Amino acid sequence: MKRSEGEPIMPNKTMQEMQDEVDRYIKQFKEGYFSPLAMMARLTEELGELAREINHYYGEKPKKKTEKENTVEEELGDLLFVIICLANSLGIDLTASFDRVMHKFNTRDKDRWTRIEEVLPDDGE
Repeated sequence: MKRSEGEPIMPNKTMQEMQDEVDRYIKQFKEGYFSPLAMMARLTEELGELAREINHYYGEKPKKKTEKENTVEEELGDLLFVIICLANSLGIDLTASFDRVMHKFNTRDKDRWTRIEEVLPDDGE
């Protein structure tokens, strides 16, 4: 993973550290967290911006010369921020949520996809 040029390199953060950092940021403002419905609208907005960037980089629609340069990385960061805001406002621990979803995929879907076979070294036998 790469960092944008000029950004300070921070040690890897846990999801809980990210949730705490966003919470400290939001709590410095009287308005606090937006309502869940407003955040859902923000998620939709940010997802649209991500879709636009992916279409510009990987699709058939080039960016206009007058359009601001954004990156897929930047838009994913915006989405992550809003997801963390939504989780925080609802009291959801995203680490526990992630662990539950991975357990679900590792059990329910364990045989759903074709696994890559491990190639064993040829020892002449």
